[in-house]
Amino acid sequence: MDIGKQKEQFNKAYVRAIAAQAGFNPSELEVDDDSVDFELSGRGFGGTIRNPKVQFQLKCTSQDFISGDVIKYPLPRKNYDDLRGTDLVCPRYLAVLLVPEDPTYWVEHHAEHMRLQNACFYVSLRDLPPTSNSTSVTVDIPLTQRLTTDSLRNIMTLASNLE
Repeated sequence: MDIGKQKEQFNKAYVRAIAAQAGFNPSELEVDDDSVDFELSGRGFGGTIRNPKVQFQLKCTSQDFISGDVIKYPLPRKNYDDLRGTDLVCPRYLAVLLVPEDPTYWVEHHAEHMRLQNACFYVSLRDLPPTSNSTSVTVDIPLTQRLTTDSLRNIMTLASNLE
């Protein structure tokens, strides 16, 4: 399998694992024409929306885009435009999974458990301004915004409260 496809599949598995632990229902759109790879649905929230949804554009890279306390990710212009704005049905996020270049190091197998290596980080582009760039926009993703079970629950709570 092409390394790009391997990264795509590993990224989906990584987010699915976190979503499963959080108790969220994952779904994939059959056609990615609106920069949404993955959607998560929650149930039983106490906010304005009891069954909120959030959407993700997933990216996986082995390149070192870390600069200080952010990932400086070069996002294609189309993705940037599709992810930003307040006129969306549900919140959208960019999630970037950092992996080693060699897929051998993505998963560790042990007698009692399996460990998915590395970390995924997320950012909302909702309030970012339009751009005049024609091909890509460098997006800063704070290293403090790691996609974990707790942060995913917080994102869903925000969606439930229309924030």
